[in-house]
Amino acid sequence: MDQALISADPHAEIREEVRKLCARFPGEYWRELDARRGYPTEFVTALTEAGYLGALIPEEFGGAGLPLSAAAAILETIHAEGCNGAACHAQMYIMGTILKHGSPEQKQRYLPGIAEGTLRLQAFGVTEPTSGTDTTNLRTTAVRQGDKYIVNGQKIWTSRAEHSDLMLLLARTTPKDQVQKKTDGLSTFIVDMRAALGNGLTIRPIRTMMNHNSCEVFFDNMEVPAENLVGVEGKGFRYILDGMNAERLLIASESIGDAKWFTNRSVAYAKERVLFGRPIGQNQGVQFPIAKAYAQMRAAEALLHKGLEKFEAGLPCGEEANTAKMLAADAAWAAAEACVQTHGGFGFAEEYDVERKFREARLYQVAPISTNLILSYIGEHVLGMPRSY
Repeated sequence: MDQALISADPHAEIREEVRKLCARFPGEYWRELDARRGYPTEFVTALTEAGYLGALIPEEFGGAGLPLSAAAAILETIHAEGCNGAACHAQMYIMGTILKHGSPEQKQRYLPGIAEGTLRLQAFGVTEPTSGTDTTNLRTTAVRQGDKYIVNGQKIWTSRAEHSDLMLLLARTTPKDQVQKKTDGLSTFIVDMRAALGNGLTIRPIRTMMNHNSCEVFFDNMEVPAENLVGVEGKGFRYILDGMNAERLLIASESIGDAKWFTNRSVAYAKERVLFGRPIGQNQGVQFPIAKAYAQMRAAEALLHKGLEKFEAGLPCGEEANTAKMLAADAAWAAAEACVQTHGGFGFAEEYDVERKFREARLYQVAPISTNLILSYIGEHVLGMPRSY
C-alpha cells in the first residue's frame, strides 16, 4: 500500500495492531470452530484484553473513548484478515443505548464491566418470529407489577444469547390499541441473563448455514427489576433507533473488510494458478469480475467514510449509513462470487476458507436490515416518494 495513504489514515496504527492480533487466529482456527459450531472464546478474549471491544466507551467508564471511525477500522481489519467480528461486534455498539439514555446509576453499574469485558452485553432482543423487522408489531410484553416487570413472549435471531451476560430487550409495555403513535408503548430493558436463565428465560440455538451463534429466546413470566428500565417507559423504540446508524456503519465496515479479503485472495490465486501455459489472471474473463468488485468496494468505502464523518460531527447520516451498508454488502457479495469463480472447484474446499467467508458475507444482505428495507428507506426518506408496502 502507498505509504502516503498509510500516513493519511488516522487509524493506521490500530489497523496494524489488529492485524497482528488476527495473525494469531489463522484459517485453521476458524475452520475448526465452524465444523463444531463453536464460539471463538479465545479470539473474543484477545480482542477484549486489547481493549478493542470497549473502544467506544468513554474513558470515564474504563473504555478507550475512541470515535466510531476507529471502531469501523477495527472491524474492517478483522474481516479483511479472514477473521469474523460477528461473534462480538455487538459488544461495541449495543451499550450505546445505555450510554445515551441510561440513568447515571445504570452507566456506573454496567459500562465499566462492559469496557473491561467482565460483563458481556452482546444480545439484542428485538426481532420476533411473527413481526420480523416490523418492530412496532412485536408481541413480547412487559407488565409492571410493583418494583418489577413481568415479561412474556419470544425473540428470534438473537445472536450470541448463549455467550452474553446481559441482553438489551425491547418489549411492549402499553397495548398497541392504547397508544396514539404505533412507535409508542415500547420500552427498553437491561436483562441480567445470568439471573434470568432457568427463571423464566429459555435459550434455544438455531442451526444456520453460517456459524453465527443465533438463538431464539423465550420469556415465561420472567422478572426484570423496574430499575432496569432504560429511559422513559414507552419510548424505547426511539432509543433503539438512535443506535441504528452506528450499527449500519459498523456492519458496512465489516463488509468492506470481507470484500478486501476476497479480492486479495482472488488476485493472489489468479497470479499463481497457471493453465494453458499462463496465469489465469491474464484472461479478461477472470480479471474483469475481480476488478469490478474492487471498484464496487471502493465506492462503498468512500460513502462509508462520509457517513462516519457526519456521524462523528453530530450530523444526520441516515442516508449515508443505510446506503453504505447496502453497497458494502453488495460489494462483498460481488467479491465473494468473483473469488469462488476464480478458484473454481477449490473455492468449495474448506481448506481455502473461501466457502466459509462466502457463507458469512451473504448474511449482510439480509441482516441486521435487508436490502429491500434500505431501498424502502431511501425511496421514502431520501427521495420523498410515498411509503412503499
